Amino acid sequence: MRKIGPAPHLRVHSPWRPRLSPTQYDAPPRREPFLNAPWPLLAIVAAILGGYALQSFSGNSEAAVRLLGFSPADLRVGRWSGLVTALFVHGGWAHAGLNAVGALAFGAPVVRLFGPSARGVVGFFVFYLLCGVLGSLGFALVTWGSPDVLVGASGAISGLMGAASRLVDRRPGLAPFLSRTVISMGLGWVVVNLLIAFTGLDVGQGSQPVAWEAHLFGYAAGLLLIGSIARAAGALSGWRR
Repeated sequence: MRKIGPAPHLRVHSPWRPRLSPTQYDAPPRREPFLNAPWPLLAIVAAILGGYALQSFSGNSEAAVRLLGFSPADLRVGRWSGLVTALFVHGGWAHAGLNAVGALAFGAPVVRLFGPSARGVVGFFVFYLLCGVLGSLGFALVTWGSPDVLVGASGAISGLMGAASRLVDRRPGLAPFLSRTVISMGLGWVVVNLLIAFTGLDVGQGSQPVAWEAHLFGYAAGLLLIGSIARAAGALSGWRR
């Protein structure tokens, strides 16, 4: 968000491997796809990059930010649409690109948890949008009444990070909140964003300040809501965690 204004594959040589026919020896190696990501995740990436492409080439990027961005002051006049539309406008190509990379890095286990059914896909998109909305609302809570405009999908991406922290242990269902991985990832994300808050640390996205508040609230939303939303989508029907 910006304010404007598996273990490696191990091959073990064994003398007991089966004898292969000449045709099997000559068979070409199986090619892995260049980008092995579920299609709902690719749709998110396309929305981030495609949305900024439209914004950038429209000729009036600032107007798009004013129209689609979110400001805490909007809530005073009953304008809520920016909570969603702000996820699809960004402060620059670097900002959009980093969010797209973050989605690819942390979103795959979340998509696979929800599954390929229509219900699962809808559940994933609802989860993604809800994390983004709650991230923006968290920003508004901390900066109530501020005229600052918030843009970007970072709150939603942070939600994917929070959810992924409960999935990377490769156990059935979700890891408990007090697992080592969940605690270490959460503390790491808090430290990074507190550094941003108190030192102005940036990641090469320009001079625009970073909305660390949206990052933390979005992360908390993903961490806490992944279980209930996945169950509602039928993804955790056999698990009680």
